[in-house]
Amino acid sequence: MTTAAPDHSTADVLPAPWSLPAEEVLAAVAGSPDGLTGRDAEERVARDGRNELPEPPQESVWRRLLSQYADILIYILIGAAVLKALTQDWVDFAVIVVVIVATGLIGFIQEGRAASALAGLRRMQSLDAQVRRDGDWGVVDAASLVVGDVVRVRGGDRVPADVRLLTSAQLQVDESALTGESVAANKSSEANEADAGIGDRTSMLFSGTIVTAGNGEGVVVATGSGTEIGRISALVTEQDAIDTPLARQLAHLGTQLSVLIGVLAVVMLLVGRFVHGLGVDELISAAIGFAVAAVPEGLPALVTITLALGVQQMARHRAITRRMEAVETLGSTTTICSDKTGTLTQNEMTARTVVTAAGTYDVEGTGYDPVGRVATAEGTTATLDAHPDLAALVLAVTLCNDARVEQTEDGWRVVGQPTEGALDVLAAKAGVDTAGTARVGAVPFDSAHKFAATLDDVRARRVVHAVGAPDRLLDRSGTELAPDGGVRPLDRAAWDERIDALSALGLRVLAATVRPADGVHEIHLDDLDDGLTFLGVVGIVDPPRPEATAAIAEAHAAGIRVKMITGDHRGTATAIARELGIAPEHGKVRALTGADLQAMGDEELREVVRDVDVFARTSPEHKLRIVRALQFHGEVVAMTGDGVNDAPSITRADVGVAMGIKGTEATKEAADIVLADDNFATIERAVEEGRRIYDNIRKAVVFLLPTNGAQSLVILVAVLAGLALPLSPVQILWINLATAITLSLTLAGEPAEPGIMARPPRSPGEQVLSSRAIAVVLIASVVLGAATLVVYLLERARTGDYAEAQTSAVMMLALGQLAFLLNCRLLSTSAFTTRVLTGNPSLWVSAGALLGLQLVFTYAPFMNAWFGSTPIGLHSWLLTAGIAVLVFLVIEAAKAVLRATRPGPGRSSAPSGGAG
Repeated sequence: MTTAAPDHSTADVLPAPWSLPAEEVLAAVAGSPDGLTGRDAEERVARDGRNELPEPPQESVWRRLLSQYADILIYILIGAAVLKALTQDWVDFAVIVVVIVATGLIGFIQEGRAASALAGLRRMQSLDAQVRRDGDWGVVDAASLVVGDVVRVRGGDRVPADVRLLTSAQLQVDESALTGESVAANKSSEANEADAGIGDRTSMLFSGTIVTAGNGEGVVVATGSGTEIGRISALVTEQDAIDTPLARQLAHLGTQLSVLIGVLAVVMLLVGRFVHGLGVDELISAAIGFAVAAVPEGLPALVTITLALGVQQMARHRAITRRMEAVETLGSTTTICSDKTGTLTQNEMTARTVVTAAGTYDVEGTGYDPVGRVATAEGTTATLDAHPDLAALVLAVTLCNDARVEQTEDGWRVVGQPTEGALDVLAAKAGVDTAGTARVGAVPFDSAHKFAATLDDVRARRVVHAVGAPDRLLDRSGTELAPDGGVRPLDRAAWDERIDALSALGLRVLAATVRPADGVHEIHLDDLDDGLTFLGVVGIVDPPRPEATAAIAEAHAAGIRVKMITGDHRGTATAIARELGIAPEHGKVRALTGADLQAMGDEELREVVRDVDVFARTSPEHKLRIVRALQFHGEVVAMTGDGVNDAPSITRADVGVAMGIKGTEATKEAADIVLADDNFATIERAVEEGRRIYDNIRKAVVFLLPTNGAQSLVILVAVLAGLALPLSPVQILWINLATAITLSLTLAGEPAEPGIMARPPRSPGEQVLSSRAIAVVLIASVVLGAATLVVYLLERARTGDYAEAQTSAVMMLALGQLAFLLNCRLLSTSAFTTRVLTGNPSLWVSAGALLGLQLVFTYAPFMNAWFGSTPIGLHSWLLTAGIAVLVFLVIEAAKAVLRATRPGPGRSSAPSGGAG
């Protein structure tokens, strides 16, 4: 068991270590450049605990199972079972208990939500670390690190704890999972401002991030739960589960039904006792029969199965649903908050534009796949032979480059820095030829001078190439390459203007330079202070996913707002938002940064959150506040992301969506839905599937409730009239389950209605049953109840056999429900059309299954013994079938009257059944 860590955090040791000189940080943590002694380390582990995230309290299996029965309708059935046990009616008791247990087990088995994201967060921590103790370097278990330890990292290492840098050399770290930035962060030991955000703390290394280049040494300032990952872990565990809109609506419906059942039961008992003088045993049996008849015990199973079918449908679209209710919740989503890097964008840096003194070139294609071309402003292919300016620049970025792209089974990937990978892809698209070239020397990239340089032999010539930040290389350049391939004086003002224009488009700009170096055998930084010839600049971007733009447009058409929440810079985020259609293409875009959010109180944020579509430089806490502010207004929020920094907000959102390929384990385990293809467009398809599921659940409720209503009326009328019960409690349970697992599932498979994504999201306060749907339920309950009572009375009078009359009544309910199913398929239009019999093959399967079950119920001896049924003859079959046709006609007439007297269905109306 992991030891809890009460005092691991940086803040407990000293505030803002990134803002203090390295020497002060060492002194504050009682460390030294030679590291701790082994004894000191042991004492600190004993005091502070191991460098691990604490295990979360796990809910027991029994508690999770019992939670499935937290439903007021289940409570009523439990009460009925208890009464049956008290009266020693063990057969009925066993049947009711089986129904209760089965209903809970379905939800328990199908529940797909992981306990928490903490297991994924723990896997992000380093397994071992290089640490200096007793003056010597060694490798130890990363869990044994303590505050004050001196550690070192190099390219490829996973940072083992939160570390304040002491020294560094060309150190770059991939912090995208933590900050959302797509470009590796340059690190140095220089102190930062105290109020710097996580992404701007260049003197810090954070646990779980990956070193991509260089090396460094630093002192551990936080371990375990005190690290940034530990803080995010705490944020995840603090988030309360949010009930889905469907769960709230069904709970409301269950409460209403329970109150109605209770009132009618009391009336029935009083009349039975004081008007008809019924005995206690008879009253208990009637009360149980009424309760069992009125409770739609098939409803939980129906909802679960309908959601499960939707989950399977989503799986075909490459979306893995970990919690079934999430699909339906996504259908009611009003706002989608999406991370940028890796979700809306490809997280593959791409050279998009090349600018030289001769002009601008467009680079086609996106990502690391080197398919595409370099085109002139006129749209023609720019060959290197015809464009010496382009040839010189591309050769420079190719030779002054340590990255390469390679093809794997999962696609193209970069080995090295992402920005250098983009330049390598540019070279491949341009068709550069590196034959006859060789590297002689190099000056590595460093965050201090912000460029790299190489000394290269190029076909019998020796030259220096330098690639990096435009301002640093412009300072070192005196000339530029002219359009004709010659050299002319540098026009600094023109280049500043061009660079500013590219930056305004959200592009990261890199410059390339060249200088002859004949006779030079080695190269140093001091040799590059001046004399360079400026070749041009390359605009690089993490490009939007091609399918994301169309998906966002479809979301807007469906009345769903899309908001970008990213750790990237405001300019980049705004430019990508414009390109995706999240923000208007022209005009001012209101974008808030993390600093803006930090200055706002919760009330102020709530006032503006719905009007802002771009949030930049955000931390995990900021994302949480945004989600909560939207939920305050009643918005149903879907949060998508792929980094650890998204895990808390994904957990808090009504539905969390993670990327399956590039998403971190922590994010995937926090999410309700995981996109196996990392495709934002899959979210739009999931919204459509969610809306279809809700429509079908609504139709199924309208179909299912009249069964209970009819049975309740039969029992109520029988007691009020002093008749023997036409249906026993176990017979009622039988017909409820038989229709629920057969006929109801037909509606679960109904196709989506035309225009389903053209209507706005339903109101979160909208109930499952609209006024028109309630009218249909009431009318159908009376019609089916009357038909059942008539069949019972006629068969009792004809045969004198109580069991045969009851069996015929059950058959009437079964065939009447089958007729009513056809009414429900086209709920808002006439069912007098062949479409009512087509478009859903499961109609015939479920009808056959119901008839098969009824044959077993009627003629199997063991069923006769269990349920009190008995074989019936041809007369009973013809009678029930004929009245079932009459039920269909009467309800169709009632629907016609409702259509004539009420306005057409809108957002709050019951959905029309889409049969074809």
